[in-house]
Amino acid sequence: MEMSGKGAIGLPEPDKETCLSRLVSARRSVRRFRDKPLDLRTVSQLLWVSYGYVTSRRRVVPSAGALYPMEVYLAVKTNGVEGLDPGVYLYEPESHGLRLVRPGDPAGDLYEACLRQMSVKEAPINIVIVGVPERIVAWYGDRGYQYMVLEAGHIGQNIYLAATEMGLGTVAIGAFDDDHVRRVLGLRENYVPLYILPVGYPR
Repeated sequence: MEMSGKGAIGLPEPDKETCLSRLVSARRSVRRFRDKPLDLRTVSQLLWVSYGYVTSRRRVVPSAGALYPMEVYLAVKTNGVEGLDPGVYLYEPESHGLRLVRPGDPAGDLYEACLRQMSVKEAPINIVIVGVPERIVAWYGDRGYQYMVLEAGHIGQNIYLAATEMGLGTVAIGAFDDDHVRRVLGLRENYVPLYILPVGYPR
C-alpha cells in the first residue's frame, strides 16, 4: 500500500478489462442519431434491462422496499421500430409486453416538450421513465420521493450500458416541461416524468 499526496492511500489499479469495466469505459452520451429503425428484439432487450423481471419477484434494478413505483413508456416515431406502429406504449414487465396508450407519431410533440432538444426528435425511440409517488410515499413518507428518483437513476444507467453493448447510443434528458410530457404520454396528473432517454444508432 502506497501513500500519495496529503496522506491519501493509493489503491491498486482497477481491472479495466472485465465486461462491466469495458462497458462503463465506452459509455458516453450520444445526441445525434442516424435515420435507421431498431428491430423489435433490440427494443425488447432495452425494455427488459430497464425494468424487467429477473425472477417472479425481483427486477433488474433495486427498489426501496421492493415497491417498484416506476413505469416505463416507449415513444416510437414513424418507421422507428420494424414491425411496430408509431405511438406511445406502456411497458408491462409482468408479461414482458407492450400496451398501446396513444397511437400516432409522438416525436414532434415530445421534442417540443423537451425544449426542442434535437436528440428527442431524431431518435427512433424515446424511453420515458415515470414515477408514481403514491406507490412509495404511502410507506416512506416524503423520503419516498428521494427513493423514487434514485430508482430512476438505476434504470437510466442500465439503459445506457445496454445501449452501449448493442452498438447504440443514448443521452439522459432531464430538461423538459412536465405537464407537456404528461399530455404527450397521456399520463395522469399525479404521475411524475423523471427521465427521458432517446435511443438509436449514433451518427
